[in-house]
Amino acid sequence: MMDKDNPKTTHFGYEEVPEAEKAGRVGDVFRSVANKYDVMNDAMSFGVHRVWKRFAIEQAGVRRGQRILDVAGGTGDLAAKLATRVGDTGKVVLADINEAMLARGRERLVEKGLVGNVEYVQADAENLPFPDDHFDCITIAFGLRNVTRIPAALASMFRVLAPGGKLLVLEFSKPVVPGLGSLYDAYSFSVLPVMGKVIAKDEASYRYLAESIRKHPDQETLKGMMQDVGFERVGYFNLSGGIVALHKGYKF
Repeated sequence: MMDKDNPKTTHFGYEEVPEAEKAGRVGDVFRSVANKYDVMNDAMSFGVHRVWKRFAIEQAGVRRGQRILDVAGGTGDLAAKLATRVGDTGKVVLADINEAMLARGRERLVEKGLVGNVEYVQADAENLPFPDDHFDCITIAFGLRNVTRIPAALASMFRVLAPGGKLLVLEFSKPVVPGLGSLYDAYSFSVLPVMGKVIAKDEASYRYLAESIRKHPDQETLKGMMQDVGFERVGYFNLSGGIVALHKGYKF
């Protein structure tokens, strides 16, 4: 039993906070940035996030009629592309714990005319409210580092994935090109907060997002975490010199 006077802690950026507080604090961040999230993604990555996401979609290899879950799906970039691939006989569930991000995602997909084969569910990645062995493919893009307990989220996704299905995790990772890490640090901690202040009127949230990237497990550590909960044939692709990695694992 956990000692109530010494609760378990986790990281919120570089700050250590009680586990019970992290979800609420992350929620505040994304409620603050929801309306400017897409603009900031383009500005921060110079549009390259679209290339990373397109690569993830190609690796997902989804087909017509399949059931797909996009966890922490936010404003719907992946869900929109997945919905066009599964067609009207398939289903994409866009799940996000944050109501503001989920509302923005629904708004964007409706504007694109994507209705009928997309469902929206407010859900915690660590406790997904879906049946066992249900989805043919699960994606999570730039959301895993924000959950409180990554192993619990991976185990939850493994549970709801059907045998033969795959999980794809697109997330910031550790640069592997010599010299890139120091340049990336300088950009992250000097430029991103200024962009956040100017574009999203929220410097603190983008400082947290930069810090959260540094606290996220590196490529090999995340691979091991996926294997620990049961995923097999786990591998990863380094993108943009390892600034981002796409991990892929299967359930058999």
